[in-house]
Amino acid sequence: MTISARPIDRRLAVAPMLDWTDRFERYFLRLITRHTLLYSEMMTTGALLRGDATRLLAFDPAEHPVAAQLGGSEPGALAACARRVEAAGYDEVNLNLGCPSDRVRSGRFGACLMAEPERVAECVAAMKQAVALPVTVKCRIGIDHDDSYTSLRRFVRRCSEAGADAIIVHARKAWLQGLSPKENREIPPLRYDRVLRLKRDHPSLTLCINGGITTLAEAQGFLATLDGVMIGREAYHNPWLLVEADRLIFDDPHPLPSRHEVLEGLTPLVERELARGTRLNRITRHILGLFHGQPGARAWRRWLSEHAHLPEAGMEVIREAARRVKG
Repeated sequence: MTISARPIDRRLAVAPMLDWTDRFERYFLRLITRHTLLYSEMMTTGALLRGDATRLLAFDPAEHPVAAQLGGSEPGALAACARRVEAAGYDEVNLNLGCPSDRVRSGRFGACLMAEPERVAECVAAMKQAVALPVTVKCRIGIDHDDSYTSLRRFVRRCSEAGADAIIVHARKAWLQGLSPKENREIPPLRYDRVLRLKRDHPSLTLCINGGITTLAEAQGFLATLDGVMIGREAYHNPWLLVEADRLIFDDPHPLPSRHEVLEGLTPLVERELARGTRLNRITRHILGLFHGQPGARAWRRWLSEHAHLPEAGMEVIREAARRVKG
């Protein structure tokens, strides 16, 4: 059976974030924005090929457009996993070339692969040959002392030649030793100029930027030059920043939901998951930031933290927490 790829508008995306962008988070974000591209957590080839791939790849059709991110370095394994991603119904498959953690590096994937552009090219080519989906990569501007613009340009060009449909660049380099993953998100300076220069030098590349972007106004500024913007932790901690995305980024003037309407929209997911034995706090841990900056936000978070883990907790816990928010 041939699976036709859905067209993807990648002007705005929420970054793949380990332990955060699971299917519950993505369902929640989709209630806020209809068009923003959402990404899965990184899934390793070993987990998909030797573990419970059905569970790992599960998602709700409401999440579209949704991409799956893979971690691996063996072309054959990545091709096999890309086929599973496609069969599961995702809209894109992405290769992680940016994570700097020790665990990821010891598995020979993530940012350390930027030192092996030919292997990366083989991986991208194998994935492209295996599926009709867009195959994309997410990388850094460099690693360790190999962080020149010339090296970045050569790496990105090699990915493109191998068939990558889009390249997402986190505009910080990664230190593979000496910095934690958290420090690697904060200490290396942002070099947006490198990504903008890449686009000027290679205007035909589909090039997206990630790193330190916290507002839609910033995103709009980058979209004057680049093809897409990816927002990470800010979208998790302050998800309401995305509520204007459909209107401002995607030119869709549909009526905007209220925060309380978003919460009611969670009802089908909550009821379905509770029936399966899922604890409510597996869902509510992702919605703590919904009332960020609003009067009563602390009371909202406290109520959920104190009650959502209880065995009998259900949708009423969410509604009661929301009653504690003023306005």
